[in-house]
Amino acid sequence: MYPGELGKKYANRPAFIMASTGKEVTYAEFECRANQLAHYLRSVNLQFKDHYAIFMENNERFLEANSAGERAGLYYTCINSYLTANEVSYIINNSESQVLITSFKMLPTVIEAEKSCPNLRKVLVVGAENQTLPEKMSDYKETISRFSTDPIGDECLGTSMLYSSGTTGRPKGILRALPFQKPDERLPVFNFLMKLWSFDQDNVIYLSPAPLYHSAPLAAASFAISTGATTIIMEQFDPLEFLSLVEKYKVTHSQLVPTMFSRMLKLSEKEKTMYDLSSHKYAIHGAAPCPEKVKRQMIDWWGPIIYEYYGATEAFGFAYCNTQEWLEHPGTVGKMVSGELAVLDDNMKELPLGEPGTLWFKPTSEFEYFNDTERTSEAYSKDKKLTTVWDVGYTDGEGFLYLTDRKTFMIISGGVNIYPQECEDLLIPHPKVFDAAVFGVPNDDLGEEVKAVVQPIKGIEGDGELTKELLDYLSQHLSRQKIPRSIDYIDQIPRLPTGKLYKRLLRDKYWGKDSSNIIKN
Repeated sequence: MYPGELGKKYANRPAFIMASTGKEVTYAEFECRANQLAHYLRSVNLQFKDHYAIFMENNERFLEANSAGERAGLYYTCINSYLTANEVSYIINNSESQVLITSFKMLPTVIEAEKSCPNLRKVLVVGAENQTLPEKMSDYKETISRFSTDPIGDECLGTSMLYSSGTTGRPKGILRALPFQKPDERLPVFNFLMKLWSFDQDNVIYLSPAPLYHSAPLAAASFAISTGATTIIMEQFDPLEFLSLVEKYKVTHSQLVPTMFSRMLKLSEKEKTMYDLSSHKYAIHGAAPCPEKVKRQMIDWWGPIIYEYYGATEAFGFAYCNTQEWLEHPGTVGKMVSGELAVLDDNMKELPLGEPGTLWFKPTSEFEYFNDTERTSEAYSKDKKLTTVWDVGYTDGEGFLYLTDRKTFMIISGGVNIYPQECEDLLIPHPKVFDAAVFGVPNDDLGEEVKAVVQPIKGIEGDGELTKELLDYLSQHLSRQKIPRSIDYIDQIPRLPTGKLYKRLLRDKYWGKDSSNIIKN
């Protein structure tokens, strides 16, 4: 997010407001802070296409930590704030980050991680005023205050290099091409999405309920700041607080994930009607397919303001639909509006309409997995013309795309391919279910069998009676082979605040794996 001249034009307008405290940071303040950090990064000899990392919770310094890189021609990596020290050190080392920006809250993890990061030269700590810090570490505010608030003399465009969540293996750094150009000349994909979601109109108030280390919330915040809008940053998502903020700030735009919809739908009818939501015109959601029942309930509640998209951090293409299109094509994630899609079988042959296969795309821009030629090669076809993240889905006669599941989560039971999302989409909206995950577990006869793990809502016992009720319910909607052979109950399904399900944490326990590269939430 590079406001540039907007820092002068909207000098006294809030660039963002922290939801919990009401703390405002104006465009003028934001621009000055980002310039100071850019000067600091140059002072420690970070030059065009060098790397630094950011590891902290949502706070008032997060966006300027990104903005400095975007005007200094740098790659910056936002690290999942829920990771362990081992996982943090892996990303710092793999990304070749020379500088880390973190917070006092994250300091215990950083101190441990830093021991395994020999090439990490400097660590800036937000919120460490008057604290004694280890060698190589310094207080963020005090350090950047020594530098000029004017732009650096060699401004050029920088961008993020974010990592996959690691739900199916070690996280991968997604490196997009970075041309040498001025920072106000945004990459084409950002201009496209900004117009698509109407972030370029006047008087936008954007509510950001998700962690800013995730690509979609970070991009949306960037759109907002690049157009003079005000962003309301929630430190963490709470369904009732979300509704109250819409009323308080007259929010026009928001970006959510289906899990947030589900949480809001669990509110009482009184809570749902406590706040005026009439200013809310664009509720954009993605990250995972939304169960049909959940989305219908949200449309009934909020009206035709819900927009869905499908894409990946790799930026190989983009599908999109509005409310009306979704109602006419229930379950779709949209029609391709950027990039070309092919649905192919395992032999790279095109499949008929309506038949699920691996989704391959003619990419709109180049990408690679940083320092990982093998996984980069796996993501491209042999002729390098197509790329995939191994999602599975199909298209209808009008070109609308429907996702089935990730290929990596497919269950093969007795030779039958089963995609667990179908069952999950039925379980999650059930009135006695707070959250659920479905995956394959070992079966001596069938190879795999279907297992469901359920988090009941508060006050509901996960017992045989509930199991019978849920299985009877599923049997009304699914064929026999898709129905779980058994249901286990858990206090909390492991998800990140982004809504991303860490299915491997659950799955590994049943496959005799006692360790995982993924953090336990």
